[in-house]
Amino acid sequence: MKASTFRRLINLWPPFLFTGIRSPRIAPDYREAEVELRLRWYNRNYVGTHFGGSLFAMTDPWYMLLLMQRLGKDYLVWDQRAVIDFVAPGKGVVKALFKVDDATLEEIVARTAGGDKYLPEFHIDVVDEAGQVVARVHKTVYVRRKRRARGEG
Repeated sequence: MKASTFRRLINLWPPFLFTGIRSPRIAPDYREAEVELRLRWYNRNYVGTHFGGSLFAMTDPWYMLLLMQRLGKDYLVWDQRAVIDFVAPGKGVVKALFKVDDATLEEIVARTAGGDKYLPEFHIDVVDEAGQVVARVHKTVYVRRKRRARGEG
């Protein structure tokens, strides 16, 4: 699927649409995705800052989705674990940038070539408009080459 079509569809996905999460850009080759969350009356917490669940949700599926697109149908890719540290109150527009570089892809392909699972780890900073870190997210993704791709039926 073209990245532009994928971006339009994910921006309409109810968990993003109804929390104000959107992706203004996904690179055509799925190497990067930008995600943002604007503070609105329906996504703020009791003290008037970004709801922590929305901050986490904006970071949740991106590495899994980018890796699925980059690796193709021969791989199983799942989110396995995530930890979020809330660093500062988030107000206004907060953003996160997700990147999958060639070195990371090459390592995943090499470590899963024989059918082993691999658990690459990623770190994402959610930043405000001034570039200050609002939250740090640590993600672990499960990746394994499918049996049929390994010739095991």
